[in-house]
This record gives sequence, C-alpha cells and structure tokens, in this order.
Amino acid sequence: MANKIFLDTNIVFDLLESSRKNHQNALQLMRYLIDNSWEIYISEDMLSTIYYVAKDKRKVLLFIEKVILTDWNVVHFGESVIKNATKFALENDCDLEDALQCFCAKECECRIFLTSDKKFIDCGIEILDYNGFLNG
Repeated sequence: MANKIFLDTNIVFDLLESSRKNHQNALQLMRYLIDNSWEIYISEDMLSTIYYVAKDKRKVLLFIEKVILTDWNVVHFGESVIKNATKFALENDCDLEDALQCFCAKECECRIFLTSDKKFIDCGIEILDYNGFLNG
C-alpha cells in the first residue's frame, strides 16, 4: 500500500509563505515526502482558499501550476464526503471545514492527515502535526 498523506490548508500556507513560523518545517516535510515517495493529497476547495488569502497571487498560481497540478493529487469532496462530514459536524458540534477535509482524506485512503492545528477532529484517521510526523 502506498504512503498517502493529506495536507491541511495551514500546511500548504506554511510552505508558500516564508514569513510563517512553520515555513522551515514545511520545507523539511516536503523534502522528506519527496525523498520517501509519499503521495500528497489536498482537496480542490483548498486552491481557492489559498489564492484568496495569499498576498502573492502570482506565486500561488505558479505553485498550483508547477507543483500541485504536476506532483500532488487534487481531489473533490463528492456527495458521500459532504453527507458524512455534515452529519459528523452536527453530531459532534465541530467545524465543517475540518470534517470535510478529514473525510476527504479518509475517502482517498490516506494514512495520515497532517495539520498544524492544536486540536483537530477525530474522524478515524491518524492526525499528526510536523513534530509527530517528522520525529515520530
């Protein structure tokens, strides 16, 4: 089984924005993932979020074109992910965006969901931060 990892939006921002405190961690993470042939997954809705929030729009567009669309797997939620995430969010009083990302990762059979959030929902997939993944 391939090593599949799903990146949360904050991880991609860390990679793109050199001013963020976890930028070096994100670079180290990418080197590790590439060197060890991990399959990287993100959801397609993340692209518009990253573009909208980023200061350097051209940099984001080039990153999407040269990295994300050539080397990563961009996946959509689909109706079953939306249904499961909505139900989960209602039952657990949690953030829908986190639930959508997590259930999308499960749907893609990712082993790990990587985030820098201090508290992330538990939807049945291993949730790690930089330290837990790189030093675990």
